[in-house]
Amino acid sequence: MSDELLGTFVPVAVYWIYSGMYVLLGGLENYRLHPKSEEDVKNIVSKGTVVQGVLLQQTFQIIVSLLLFMVVSNDSGIIQPQPSPLVIVVQLIIAMVVMDTWQYFMHRYMHINKFLYKHIHSKHHTLVVPYSFGALYNHPLEGLILDTIGGALSFLVSGMTPRTAIFFFSFATIKTVDDHCGLWLPGNLFHVFFNNNSAYHDIHHQLYGNKYNFSQPFFVMWDKILGTHMPYSLVERKEGGFEARPIKKD
Repeated sequence: MSDELLGTFVPVAVYWIYSGMYVLLGGLENYRLHPKSEEDVKNIVSKGTVVQGVLLQQTFQIIVSLLLFMVVSNDSGIIQPQPSPLVIVVQLIIAMVVMDTWQYFMHRYMHINKFLYKHIHSKHHTLVVPYSFGALYNHPLEGLILDTIGGALSFLVSGMTPRTAIFFFSFATIKTVDDHCGLWLPGNLFHVFFNNNSAYHDIHHQLYGNKYNFSQPFFVMWDKILGTHMPYSLVERKEGGFEARPIKKD
């Protein structure tokens, strides 16, 4: 199978495998950011509907990815050689910054524009209590604008090869799922290396954080630069688990 096909389908498989792992861990009440009982009370969409919505978005994602790789592919059939490890690292960093920048401004605009929020972005916020396989539950147009176009720009601007894209988009997928997993697990490396994590994004899904913490999926730089950063403290609940509580801004 070509790198282009792997770059298209591997991230989709990774999404369901990684989110499925969190489903199996979902009973860990001592590490949840919300009690299990809150899911049915606060979330106004069924998990079956969420699965259907994600599959629809991934269908669009596959189509656009195949078209993109068709446009940039080498007609000679020769596999594009990989650059040096240093160049690959630089390309990955550029891709992360491009994706973060695109998603921050598009995401924030969907909150500012009342029409877009009501008819498009609010679909994602029906999951007040996020969970892993709901990470990509969006309106199809939002999925196209934020995720698919954002990914295409990251690929094109960074100049990465299709083989590098396999790893980048798989990593971005894992990071996005992790940010929505609803758990704060000890030893989670994403919590060690990224300030943008499951607790940070959980703040955004609550009513009080709706206009803050727009950054996704890697860094928090745009929130800090543009004044939309809402810090939080992680507090243990008496009944078990954790709660991400916002720290009042001056």
